[in-house]
Amino acid sequence: MTIRMIAPLEVGICCRNLSEMRLFYEETLGFSFIGEAVVAAETAVSLGLSAEGYKVVRLQTPYGERIKLLASDTPPAAGTSFTYFLENPGATYLTFIVDNIGATIKRLLASGITFITGSESVQVRPGVQAAFCRDPEGNTLELVEFADISSYRQDLKKADLSL
Repeated sequence: MTIRMIAPLEVGICCRNLSEMRLFYEETLGFSFIGEAVVAAETAVSLGLSAEGYKVVRLQTPYGERIKLLASDTPPAAGTSFTYFLENPGATYLTFIVDNIGATIKRLLASGITFITGSESVQVRPGVQAAFCRDPEGNTLELVEFADISSYRQDLKKADLSL
């Protein structure tokens, strides 16, 4: 049995200066602004991303790929050692939007995958569950389930969801 993904892969990029990074990706590379979300400190800690809250900006290429730029409310100074993922600007992770996050977590745990967020998903906001884990070589992966995927990816047609 394979994990059922219901939307294209996304890449998250940690950054110190969200405004500068957004300007680069929008103005220089021609990405389109899709949306912005603010995540509270309690949720950020549960996800293992930041000791404080953070902001995420979603951008899309002309071909439909998406990136997420993420920055802690108080980014660390350059050269600071980090405890949380968002304290490491330049770090990247892959996002897999899945059909059933609980079953996906159980399957990955059974195969020996280590979860940063523990054995349960974390509610990021109403209708959105997420979990972070590491692949066998230590790369960070995010699993996300949306109660209503169309509220997140209006550009996807129903037929496109059968990967």
